[in-house]
Amino acid sequence: MNLSDFSYELPEHFIAQTPLEPRDASRLMVLDRLQGSLTHAQFRDLGKFLRSGDVLIVNDTRVIPARLFAKKSGTGGRVEVLMLKRRAPLTWEVIVGGKAIHIGTVLEVEGSADLQAVIIQAYGGARRLAQFSRPVTPQLDKVGHVPLPPYIHEPLADTNRYQTVYAQTEGSAAAPTAGLHFTPELLEKLKAAGVLFGYLTLHIGLDTFQPVTEAQVEDHQMHGEWCQLTEEAAALVNAAKREGRRVIAVGTSAVRTLESAQQGAHHEQVVASVEGATDLYILPGYRFRVVDALITNFHLPRSTLLMLVSAFAGREKILSAYEQAKQAGYRFYSFGDAMLIL
Repeated sequence: MNLSDFSYELPEHFIAQTPLEPRDASRLMVLDRLQGSLTHAQFRDLGKFLRSGDVLIVNDTRVIPARLFAKKSGTGGRVEVLMLKRRAPLTWEVIVGGKAIHIGTVLEVEGSADLQAVIIQAYGGARRLAQFSRPVTPQLDKVGHVPLPPYIHEPLADTNRYQTVYAQTEGSAAAPTAGLHFTPELLEKLKAAGVLFGYLTLHIGLDTFQPVTEAQVEDHQMHGEWCQLTEEAAALVNAAKREGRRVIAVGTSAVRTLESAQQGAHHEQVVASVEGATDLYILPGYRFRVVDALITNFHLPRSTLLMLVSAFAGREKILSAYEQAKQAGYRFYSFGDAMLIL
């Protein structure tokens, strides 16, 4: 498949710069894959499209203030550091913005008198491996900043708006944005209607910031992201599949975790508990074994996220829905509107 197969035009004014208030005031496009039909609603109406016994699986990862500013020791050159993945207690995989960031370069982190990082390995592009002088996680609330996506140019008045209301497990460099639409009140309303909730964790890292550049999309290399599906959550999914109830993933990160958990299933299981890295790359032609429906946002052109939803619903259906979303004035990307694919 060609990268151009997953391209579409999106004028900049469609990109949401700020979140709506309240969270569930966002619009909801409902795509029925079998009928090919589109329905327009608001996210607070989600329950109208769900059934008692449906299982919603959400990603409870919490975004850490993973954006640091630093100066190069000796020259004072300003550097921006995006922390992606902890490799060891003092060692992190990072993306570094700045000139001449080589192995051995020492960075002095702004906001701290004695926190430093030395570059110990260089990967391709701006990726580096940095070793900090002491554990950095406990200091992130003091020295770190929320790493908003590069297409968002407006400052965020409340950093909690880039967290889901059920965020628990710290470790992401980006939010699982499909979950940003839920409010505590909507969660309680859905539970009262018989909808069940299960929780998994996938810490969103490098691939959110890694555009696909290969002309043939199959040549793109996904980097591993840490995920966990507990035995309790796996049992909830297995019971639903066994009884013919729907498993609905909230976000592409939940899809990747659930489908990765299927790979270790045995006997009569559909999924098994899993903990570790997943580099599952879902393209059209992939056979979904776990996920029956998907709540997601509107994604960037030429992204692995657009490829995943195209695999789930069909590329032509998705691109057609995106065109209709533009005509109807939907808001795109992280703070944009939502889509429910049935």
